[in-house]
Amino acid sequence: MMKKNNTLIIILALISVLCIAGAGIILLLGDRGDNDAGTGLQQEKTHGSVSLVYSDPDVIPDHSGEDYIILNDGIPCFNEWDIENITGEHYSEPDQLGRCGAAYAILDRSMMPTGEREDIGQIKPTGWVQNKYEGIVDSEPPYLFNRSHLIAYALTGQNANERNLITGTRYMNAVTQLYWEKKVMRYLDESDNHALYRVTPLFKGDELLARGVEMEAYSVEDKGASLCFHVFVYNIQPGIVLDYSTGDNRAE
Repeated sequence: MMKKNNTLIIILALISVLCIAGAGIILLLGDRGDNDAGTGLQQEKTHGSVSLVYSDPDVIPDHSGEDYIILNDGIPCFNEWDIENITGEHYSEPDQLGRCGAAYAILDRSMMPTGEREDIGQIKPTGWVQNKYEGIVDSEPPYLFNRSHLIAYALTGQNANERNLITGTRYMNAVTQLYWEKKVMRYLDESDNHALYRVTPLFKGDELLARGVEMEAYSVEDKGASLCFHVFVYNIQPGIVLDYSTGDNRAE
């Protein structure tokens, strides 16, 4: 009888261990912030989300020919906390090297500008080593770099905000980044609803020129049905070699 009782105690102990281990696995999976299939957002609700550039910058591969890459299957890292708590616009304080951080906002049509743009020629973001490239850069005059807004001027009217401006190639600013910005502009133009939006520049190490920007957008009221993307756009210029450490540049 004693032997049977001991066996039963051992079996019960093993079951308890397995249950605790199973619960631990469930908790670990929950902490990963797996996507909620019903909303396309992260399940974690206790605090604001962070972008992939901030949480895991190594997930962004070096440029290898593409203009942009899709991140996280196109699903932004926003969560329910963001929807319930974010209001207005937010711009990160520059770091010790003067580099911009993430900019995010909950946007609606009323924030889009109607007045004159203020001048931004006095602002020199980090990595600003300006040169002209006739026959290579498609602009007039053919300057390589633009003062690239993280959150586009057309979305909020923010223009001469140093926390919202990085050194971006003409190609990134006026072609590849603009492609995604126009999706947000169209959505706001055609709707009275809101969009969560975040743009995060990626600087590697102590580099002064951003490798590119992570862009996330999500239409709130319809849970991403109208607007939902998550991409990384590379800060490149075809025909130009860039030194991201300093911003120096030369024709290829």
